Amino acid sequence: MKLGFAVPDAGAWATPANQIRIARQAEELGYESIWTLQRLLNPAGSPDQTYRAVPDPLITLAYLAGHTSRIRLGVAVVNMPFYSPALLAKLAASLDQVSGGRLDLGLGLGWMAEEYAATGVPMRRRGARADEFLIVLRRLFTEDISAYDGEFYAFPPVRMEPKPVQTPGPPLLIGGLSEGALRRAGRFGDGWVSSSRADLSAMGASIAAVREAAEEAGRDPGALRFVCRGVTKVREHRDGLLSGSYDQIRQDFADLEGQGVTELFVDLNFDPEVGGPDVDPDASLRRAEEALAEFSPAG
Repeated sequence: MKLGFAVPDAGAWATPANQIRIARQAEELGYESIWTLQRLLNPAGSPDQTYRAVPDPLITLAYLAGHTSRIRLGVAVVNMPFYSPALLAKLAASLDQVSGGRLDLGLGLGWMAEEYAATGVPMRRRGARADEFLIVLRRLFTEDISAYDGEFYAFPPVRMEPKPVQTPGPPLLIGGLSEGALRRAGRFGDGWVSSSRADLSAMGASIAAVREAAEEAGRDPGALRFVCRGVTKVREHRDGLLSGSYDQIRQDFADLEGQGVTELFVDLNFDPEVGGPDVDPDASLRRAEEALAEFSPAG
């Protein structure tokens, strides 16, 4: 199982300087990947402050591409309804270009009604819209001249250049927990990425559903990637998978690999003691650097 690490991406510690520091250390310590998340806004007065201060994930990865050379750059996830396929194709291809072909593009639907309202996008039939979005995105990545006439998207023959460095484009990792999302990952994606709200003890069942959908679609389930967002909380007392001492958390890595996870990235942003808006950013950075060293693939 490959191991990655989420950069500071939510809360007071999510500064460009801290992002560079964690990204460079992760690369030096042999991690496979670094990861960001997307949140456009947070409802005023919401008691959940997890998403109060989140920078744009693609701009962050483009910035970090210039400060790293090997490590892969993942986003889990950008929400398709907030873009047109052409706009996201251009952004992703450009990011793949400036990073030398290191982008892993996680795609989801989002769940926050306030974000849908702010972007002027209807939540109704978002699953069907996503299926069509993925078809169009693939075509723009791979075809010299693309045209499309569908229910949600239609455009005359066009060229989208420059193309991504990776062929047939950046890997598309589909996020979501619903049955529809899991089936979408198997039918259209290069893999599946779990959300921060996933039940980590049930990862095996979700992976099996994705694999089944891939097989039904005539695709090779063995070629798919299964990425776990490892919401991690280092504590004296254990409270579920990926919480407790470093030794306990390392044992959980083995459990998740046994469930079929092919890649896991440690994410401290969802720990209120690290990613909160009022937490001391220097203390958060120290905890992240300690975790980087403890979980280092280089030993």
